[in-house]
Amino acid sequence: MYKIMTPGPTQVRENVRAACSMPCTNPDLDPEFYDFYKETCDLISELLYTGNEAFILDGEGILGLEAACASLTEPGDSVLVLDNGVYGKGFADFVTMYGGKVTYYTAPYTKEFDVEAFAAFLKENHDFKYATMVHCDTPSGVLNPVEALSRELHKYGILTVVDSVSGMFGEPIYVDEGQIDIVCGGSQKALSAPPGLTFVTVSEAAIKAMENRNVPIASFYANILVFKDYYKKQWFPYTMPISDIYGLRAALENVKQDKTMWERHAKLGAWTRQAVQEMGLELYLESGYSNTVTVIKIPEGITAGDILETMKKDHNIMIAGSFDVMTGQVIRIGHMGENANETDVRETLDALKQTIKKLSK
Repeated sequence: MYKIMTPGPTQVRENVRAACSMPCTNPDLDPEFYDFYKETCDLISELLYTGNEAFILDGEGILGLEAACASLTEPGDSVLVLDNGVYGKGFADFVTMYGGKVTYYTAPYTKEFDVEAFAAFLKENHDFKYATMVHCDTPSGVLNPVEALSRELHKYGILTVVDSVSGMFGEPIYVDEGQIDIVCGGSQKALSAPPGLTFVTVSEAAIKAMENRNVPIASFYANILVFKDYYKKQWFPYTMPISDIYGLRAALENVKQDKTMWERHAKLGAWTRQAVQEMGLELYLESGYSNTVTVIKIPEGITAGDILETMKKDHNIMIAGSFDVMTGQVIRIGHMGENANETDVRETLDALKQTIKKLSK
């Protein structure tokens, strides 16, 4: 089996795997599981520094993004999509799918959003129901100042949706301080649980907007409101994936107990960027580097496929390429969650150095 040093899925700790194998009860009928689910949701809110309610949804991180857009968007709604990356731009697909009208705020993919420039844009353009943005846009590795951006939007009463699937637990995100209405996370990134779950925290303002719609939400599975009052009613909208949630809880407890999480990610992110440049390789970004993933330009005369295959064949290490506008242009090393340890990062960097040397002959 390969050592996975990709920007998600990441390595999974043994106690998380063990939790996934615990005996199952019937999650629809067992009151104790309702308690467990609620306590797990409350822990998510605590770790994201918010008093907003959290919900765990049965689906990969993309479900959380779609559910946010499905639940807020009514036909004809004006929505601002902040686009400085593949996932940032991709939010528009969910908005238009549910009848929204998209306005893009587009900036270079090689750096983070400039908050002052964005604030100037909003002075002249602020007739939007909500805005979407990405914390860490994984294909390029750019880290955006989402709290500051969200606060600017709230000056005009614009709701905010943030994709922090690849950011949270590797980079701080202060939901209440940033006035973020919906933040979306995923199990398989820095949280280091198996793929398959997404979770969202939702503000009272966002819930109110969902409840006061003129037309029903055009989805069931991607409808956040179906979870409202689940604990009071002791009723889930569908059978919860109990084993995955047991594993998620163990991963969240690991995060809670990790007192050096931010420092560890910052140290290894900086170390990786420095080592890559010392090899003579070039980083894709100009600024706005995330400490969860490093994105590296492909050297002249070598292909991304050659690097990825050599890393697997010669070193048994799996790193990633990218996609969309960056297909074939870059490779990516994930140093988030369980991947963010000195031994594995050093081994990956040594292997990459040997791989580049071999392929450059």
